Amino acid sequence: MGKTSRPLAGKRVVVTRAAEQSRELTQALELLGAEVLLLPCVAFGPSEDRGVLDAALLNLAEFDWILFTSQNAVRFFARRCRELGLPERPIDSLQMYRPQVAAVGPATEKAAKQEGIRVDYVAKNHSAESLAEELRTSLKGCAVLLPRSDRADSRLLTALREAVSRPTDAIAYRTLKPESFDAAILHRISRAEVDSLVFASPSAFQNLASVTGAEKLAALSSRVQFAAIGAVTAQALRSAGVRVAIEASEVSATGIAEAIAEFYERRPLQARTS
Repeated sequence: MGKTSRPLAGKRVVVTRAAEQSRELTQALELLGAEVLLLPCVAFGPSEDRGVLDAALLNLAEFDWILFTSQNAVRFFARRCRELGLPERPIDSLQMYRPQVAAVGPATEKAAKQEGIRVDYVAKNHSAESLAEELRTSLKGCAVLLPRSDRADSRLLTALREAVSRPTDAIAYRTLKPESFDAAILHRISRAEVDSLVFASPSAFQNLASVTGAEKLAALSSRVQFAAIGAVTAQALRSAGVRVAIEASEVSATGIAEAIAEFYERRPLQARTS
């Protein structure tokens, strides 16, 4: 790693991921010495209208590929398979269906394997658009199932259509605002009593901004290091006037934690202003 195995000793890091997705990142940060504050700024629930998803799941043999662009897409896909009474391992050992499976990155691949779903391809550059581009030749003329969030943007669908594939956009889950936020942690953030805030999605930032105000977060970013996971999240923060000090391209707990640690190793004197 660098000069010390605990480069985040004395650093206070706020993790804004959903509670069920925070464990690995929290452990990775704590191993590097950080004090972690959990402030879930996003939550997830099943889609309210699962007609398209259900029809696809009941006719998986009609698809050539399934593209998973997030861990949540995998989890809600597998959950709905179980709710519909489909085999627990619908695409793996029984070989009942023919789709090949692609994942946007190693974390999504891991989530798929935990659900018993084999993964045939993992994107080299961990973004949805890169996944479509890397598979462009393989996807030509293919029927592609895309289970994803209700807040997903249209760029991947556009990329798939440009690859002359036939995508089915199936809303598998909703991205929600938490019912409440920890007032004590919000107070510490407002007083710049933390070193870094970690955002894994534009939704997490937008939900926090709806409580604190986007302008206040933008001003705070001159005193607190904002960390963004992935280019899409980083761009969302910058569009809101936030200074992004740390940008992690690898969407894994270890990759994110190490990006934060490397930032502070390069800037050993960087400290809280209050």
